[in-house]
Amino acid sequence: MSPPKDKLRTEFEHYFEGKSALDHLLALSELSLETEAVIEYMQDGHEQGLTAGELFPEILGERPRFPDPEVAQAVYQNLLGLWDEVQAGKAITLERGPKPPPREKRQKPVPPPPFAPGEPDESYVEAAWRFLEDDVKERTRLMHVFENRQHAVLTALDESELSDEGYAVARHLLFELFAMLELGWPAGLGSVRLVGEKRGQDAPPVPAALASYTAEALHEAELDEESPVTGDELARVRSLVERGSAALWSARKGV
Repeated sequence: MSPPKDKLRTEFEHYFEGKSALDHLLALSELSLETEAVIEYMQDGHEQGLTAGELFPEILGERPRFPDPEVAQAVYQNLLGLWDEVQAGKAITLERGPKPPPREKRQKPVPPPPFAPGEPDESYVEAAWRFLEDDVKERTRLMHVFENRQHAVLTALDESELSDEGYAVARHLLFELFAMLELGWPAGLGSVRLVGEKRGQDAPPVPAALASYTAEALHEAELDEESPVTGDELARVRSLVERGSAALWSARKGV
């Protein structure tokens, strides 16, 4: 059927609405063809290697008489949708339900506002975690920065002799902590020089929100059904992550 004028789209959508809709549109355009005949034209044209530009004038005539631009657009959208199905070799269903509504465009994830010059709180940590989950491109970029800049952290991981499961948990958590700090500290983090056994007495304490996030993540790793990290292994992972997070927090530029 002819779409309302306020629904006219600026771009063609290839979509066959079904026999009833296309028959009505063809009748409005003063064409005696019905949908079945159009399909035969298209199947023969496809076998002959014709393009839509070569085939459509045979179906509509050289100068089709559309009553208005809305009908013209609806006709071509239906024909293009039908042509796509013929080219794909699909079994064509003549009767269709209503066209599904257009999918809403997903909004681009927005990073949380920086916490600098202060410390991240729980709301920042939650927002940063969700942003990293939603924005794959930014997460990948930060992963490359982590791998290229934090060689001391990665070396400590490689030398930790953790199991595969423990290593994966520690690396994942240290990357997330790095990414959260990098997002919230505009000056960025410098390269960590050493992940020591103990944090120096003069080093600033890790913010409570980051420590809480670390504890929760490790608790989830301990309860994981497929590959839990427990006992001595969990203690070693905890020690490494705590030392690594302290080193990352101390690596903020300009501090």
